[in-house]
Amino acid sequence: MKSGSSGDRTENFEAASGGKLTAGMDFLRKIVHVDMDAFYASVEQREDPNLRGLPVVVGGDSDGRGVVAACSYEARKFGIHSAMSCRRAAFLCPDAVFLRPRFHVYKAVSAEIMSLFLEYTDLVEPLSLDEAFLDVTANKKGVATATHIARELRAEIFRRTGLTASAGVSFNKFLAKVASDLHKPNGLAIITPEMGPSFIDALPIRKFHGVGRATEHKMRRYGIRTGAELKRFSRDQLIRIFGKSGNYFYEIAHGLDRRPVVPHRVRKSLGRETTLTNDINNEAQSLDILETISGELEDMLKNRGLAGRTVTLKVKYSDFRLLTRRLTAETPLCEAEAIFRCAGNLLGRADIGKNKIRLLGICISNFSSPDAVPGDARQLRLPFDEE
Repeated sequence: MKSGSSGDRTENFEAASGGKLTAGMDFLRKIVHVDMDAFYASVEQREDPNLRGLPVVVGGDSDGRGVVAACSYEARKFGIHSAMSCRRAAFLCPDAVFLRPRFHVYKAVSAEIMSLFLEYTDLVEPLSLDEAFLDVTANKKGVATATHIARELRAEIFRRTGLTASAGVSFNKFLAKVASDLHKPNGLAIITPEMGPSFIDALPIRKFHGVGRATEHKMRRYGIRTGAELKRFSRDQLIRIFGKSGNYFYEIAHGLDRRPVVPHRVRKSLGRETTLTNDINNEAQSLDILETISGELEDMLKNRGLAGRTVTLKVKYSDFRLLTRRLTAETPLCEAEAIFRCAGNLLGRADIGKNKIRLLGICISNFSSPDAVPGDARQLRLPFDEE
């Protein structure tokens, strides 16, 4: 499917499916998912023209401290990717430029982009600083087609910020998000209801959001490698095999995703986590990761004027066992140093060295503010997400 190849005919989704909606599709939305390209690294390259064309790594130091938060496409050619240790990144590309994250800069650029989205619709659901869903079924500018809106958004983002974005257009959130990744960077893809069934049938199961490594391995044991093979199982069979996740897998395999775009989410906690490409059992490296996460959490908390008393450490081992440890401080915390100190203490109770780790995360809760926490511009992790 070429970028934009479907043209304007993709936009009246009900007409595109001949007016015959798939069972359960009683309402078809026009959803756009916009995802900035290598956002942190692209902002740094924009700010410093000398970095353009160079392999840029944002997140840590070349001496090995920290993990990669983001990297430019030039760096990705060397096999560098987010969540990789900076030591490994430096080994793969000795000439890479390592930069510490500047979240206040990224937030400012993100705010400019989100403001643009709101010029088209109030139904904007940020998933992170660099991506968001937009429901443009009814939009402020009266643009007839979601594809036209996606094109306008990408062009206007570039005009205002000098940055490129990729976009996916479809009739539900699941397919719009998948579509936005098809032609990265600086791409556009459309999946209509007419195209949906065949697209899902051919989609590798690892591309389904909510299917992590363990779930993929289990699915393969049942002969499930694509959407078409997943579709052969009944709802009851999938629930029997995968528990409550089975219902989600059944609906997605049939193109059903009823989740609306929610512009305001209420949360009682804020958290960040990192899934590692290679399992580790090194305490120093684990602490480096927690230090990076603590810095991100400080930024999130201060942005909202919040502080929390309860710190929860999340550890997932290589065998997918999940461990959580928490402590409650006497006074509310919002500084990275204090959060990191608590997380480090909890890490000492996580059997580091005895068991390899594939995921580390920190969550802050028990906020001092009596108000509910607004959406933290981060993608909601599905309860069965193992990635």
